[in-house]
Amino acid sequence: MRVVIARCSVDYGGRLTAHLPTATRLLMVKADGSVLVHSDGGSYKPLNWMTPPCTLTELEPTADEADEGVEAVWFVQHSKSEDNLRVRLFEVLHDSTHDLGIDPGLQKDGVEAQLQELLAQHITTLGDGYTLIRREYMTAIGPVDIMCRDADGATVAVEIKRRGDIDGVEQLTRYLELLNRDPVLAPVQGVFAAQLIKPQARTLAQDRGIRCVTLDYDALRGIDDVESRLF
Repeated sequence: MRVVIARCSVDYGGRLTAHLPTATRLLMVKADGSVLVHSDGGSYKPLNWMTPPCTLTELEPTADEADEGVEAVWFVQHSKSEDNLRVRLFEVLHDSTHDLGIDPGLQKDGVEAQLQELLAQHITTLGDGYTLIRREYMTAIGPVDIMCRDADGATVAVEIKRRGDIDGVEQLTRYLELLNRDPVLAPVQGVFAAQLIKPQARTLAQDRGIRCVTLDYDALRGIDDVESRLF
């Protein structure tokens, strides 16, 4: 990531136009190509930005810009539209580049790994007679969250998400196509389990013969005592 603090002005052009007059701002150029312009306020939201795919080119200022005191110009062009940013740098106060590495992502209470562990411990949440085969069942295209058997001994592959959307259903579909080629496992049924399942994902799952299960995280942790509820 490149971090620049500079006195600059910013002009956005393309489907709409916008202008930020000269002021001291934070400019961020991320590894994915995105460019963000921040002020010292407004919380997390940038004043202006360009999302990838885009290309940043550093230009020499025009004669008129040089006369105004512009030292350098950033021109950011979006690759799939006419949108562009023109950042005119009058004074650079700080310019550094840092390799942040791969971010592991935000860890929240109830993420997939915790849901997976809890569901494996309480596998009968999926139905009476269910038994666990193993968590993280490895395949050639990645690990299935949970492999188990139902009361009749049939193999069941479970994909777990916090928020169940179409991508999750597609992922489980790919696992099922592969697993059902194994005569030892086939036929393999699918269960799509999430704390919240979007209607489009539920419709797609049902169309493909995949059962949807909504997970209650508190109940799985034993915090939510169903028997003590009034309603």
